Amino acid sequence: MTPQPLDTAATEALLAFWRDAGVDACYLSEPVDRTVFVAPPAPQVMQKAAASVTALHGGQHGGMSSADAVAEARHLAAAATSTDDLAQAVAAFEGCPLRAMGAKQAVFARGNPKGSILLIGEAPGETEDLRGEPFVGQAGQLLDRMLAAAGLADQVFMTNTVFWKPPGNRSPSHQEQAACAPFVERAFALMQPKAVLLVGAAAAKSVLNTEDGLMKIRGQWREWSLSDGGGSAPVMTTLHPAFLLRQPQAKRVAWADILSLAARLDTAQVEPNA
Repeated sequence: MTPQPLDTAATEALLAFWRDAGVDACYLSEPVDRTVFVAPPAPQVMQKAAASVTALHGGQHGGMSSADAVAEARHLAAAATSTDDLAQAVAAFEGCPLRAMGAKQAVFARGNPKGSILLIGEAPGETEDLRGEPFVGQAGQLLDRMLAAAGLADQVFMTNTVFWKPPGNRSPSHQEQAACAPFVERAFALMQPKAVLLVGAAAAKSVLNTEDGLMKIRGQWREWSLSDGGGSAPVMTTLHPAFLLRQPQAKRVAWADILSLAARLDTAQVEPNA
């Protein structure tokens, strides 16, 4: 039998689906004896590798340690009394290492800051980096259409776990998300949304502090409460619209999540007058 050529697009879509579903291990066709001793690398090689990891993730963000970056973010975020103030604070913040990795500008938020829904995604992409607003590329346009169809278009305020485009559109690291988290939390405190929609695995893991796979937690209602008592709201996790572009058959699942969100808001609006 003549082997069929590899369909690169289909393969990438399948790998993306497995990643978003939480698959983190692969099984080989033949067993591998992992008890065989392998000599460790030379000390100088280990030191060089450790130094490179520290430079990227560990310690210094433009001369600022990870702890200092978070503290500075908290200070700037706490001083913001509106989402406009918060956008200016984000633009002035130098503690996230992504800022020095080729991003053109900070990408904070768009939408209605007085709406009922805070939507949190992963990170800006190339189009967002150019325009300075989140979810304005092809994936964001799909998300807008879905929200509009559910009657939620004017109720959403959109942001991401980080505000600068990661190089190569990779997922942001935990340290990068931690540096930006005080601004996301301050947006939550200022807005006091009736519900939060987390879009994609990176957003869910960051906000909910979980290692569960996306397909395990999507469609479930959880609670997000700020540690300082600044607010709480029910949280729904759904698939990222970029994933839906690669796997159109998954739109049905995401649509069900958005309808659940709309129903939750309807219930919240009726209960006070009941």
